[in-house]
Amino acid sequence: MATNGYSNAQCNGDSLEQLKHFKTTNGVVDDVDKFVQKALELTIREGLEKIKDRKTPVINFKTPNELEKCIDLKVYDEPENHEMLLQLCQQVFDYSVKTGHPHFFNQLYAGLDPYGFVGQIMTDVLNPSIYTYEVAPVFVLMERVLLKKFCDIIGYENGDGTFSPGGSYSNMLGLNLARFSKFPQVKEKGMRNLPRMVALTSSHCHYSNKKNASLMGIGTDDLIAVNTDERGRMDSADLERRIVAAKNEGAVPIAVIATAGTTVLGAFDPLNEIADICQKYGIWLHVDAAWGGGVMITDKHRHLCDGIHRSDSVTWNPHKMMMAPLQCCVFVTKHPHILKECHSIHVPYLFQQDKTLYSSEFDVGSKVIQCGRKVDALKLWLMWKARGTNGLKRRVEKAFENARYLSELVRKREGFKLVMEPECTNVCFWYLPKRLRNTKWNLNNEEFCREVAAIPPRIKERMTERGSMLVGYQPLGNLPNFFRMIVINDQVERSDMEFVVNEIDEMGKDL
Repeated sequence: MATNGYSNAQCNGDSLEQLKHFKTTNGVVDDVDKFVQKALELTIREGLEKIKDRKTPVINFKTPNELEKCIDLKVYDEPENHEMLLQLCQQVFDYSVKTGHPHFFNQLYAGLDPYGFVGQIMTDVLNPSIYTYEVAPVFVLMERVLLKKFCDIIGYENGDGTFSPGGSYSNMLGLNLARFSKFPQVKEKGMRNLPRMVALTSSHCHYSNKKNASLMGIGTDDLIAVNTDERGRMDSADLERRIVAAKNEGAVPIAVIATAGTTVLGAFDPLNEIADICQKYGIWLHVDAAWGGGVMITDKHRHLCDGIHRSDSVTWNPHKMMMAPLQCCVFVTKHPHILKECHSIHVPYLFQQDKTLYSSEFDVGSKVIQCGRKVDALKLWLMWKARGTNGLKRRVEKAFENARYLSELVRKREGFKLVMEPECTNVCFWYLPKRLRNTKWNLNNEEFCREVAAIPPRIKERMTERGSMLVGYQPLGNLPNFFRMIVINDQVERSDMEFVVNEIDEMGKDL
């Protein structure tokens, strides 16, 4: 495998030498407290300090067979000693992807907020489950404050919500509430004797919507895909046509799922136009703002979500554009009682109604589907306290500035071609090696498209082996594979954007 200056740690090699200082005078770390202390020191060094060095590989890639030989993954009847456990912890760092690294652009999350990191550690030490006030008093109140803040930002006057284990789950809650709102009897009677129900969303929506339609018994065939414009935004005229067609077939449209920041192109659907249509036909409007919701805390980019206050529910993932540690996902609705009406079940051993120390409204577990639920509010709260809304706003605005600069570099650089001007911080572009640069650009030419599509996988393979950065790629509709750069991390500078184009050109020019 190529290294090109990026030294890959060898199995059980030099990196483990760094652990020698973990030994006590007798050569063995035999105290649990000392083990925890040393493991935390290791975590801080590897997870917070080393990733600031851009020469640190984003990944020290091994194939599955190689990795199984590098790390003893088996568990045994007898315990390992602490020195061995520390060595194993070191190996976990050695061979894991450094998502906090400034050159990790692969997913819709990146970077590491140190305040959020501390909040996550505190949460894990306390290990609460947030379903009743009596077992999580601080976190119930903390969560209520944050949820109200999100509702205020969106424009819900008396909304309600919950933290959830992912944007996919939040989207399911939106669809579930939409169905309950139209047919409240579904809670007790299920789907029997109910008409055929359909939901509508754009052809560029997140794939979770199909999974949710399947899980809820609506069916993927009745999740109707609405056409998009050339920028990937939902076509509101086609939405209305499909609603009318479904109604003419005897179906009941229960939800429209709009997207604020699509996964690939970062497109924002026209929410005011969609809200007009939903209001006209009495349909629940859910907005999947898992990715793009962060723009709402800014002044410059909030307009991308104009009309979101007219929706019935919203998915928003602060672990994406706002850089909270995974996982940190919010679901809110403008209807203050519907979560409890839809999800509450009489559970006398947990949600007692005769408590006198506090009101049962603080037993928040009654309004969600889970029983046990990890606290995800503390890391966000501590991060927000430390940075303020203005600090988080600057973080989002910097990501947009970096994305604009990268777009300028792509426009000007020979061999690079933008798929389209970015609306969000998704920068999508093709790359052509030298041998193709004199070929006429023609996406109607099948042979040309095959050539173009073959380039990103080859470059991705090289950059992964080298460990220099991670960038995603994909086709879209009739478009051949292109790179999809996701810019989030506030540690990223203009020089990193220059590194991206230089590195891709260096690894691909001879293909």
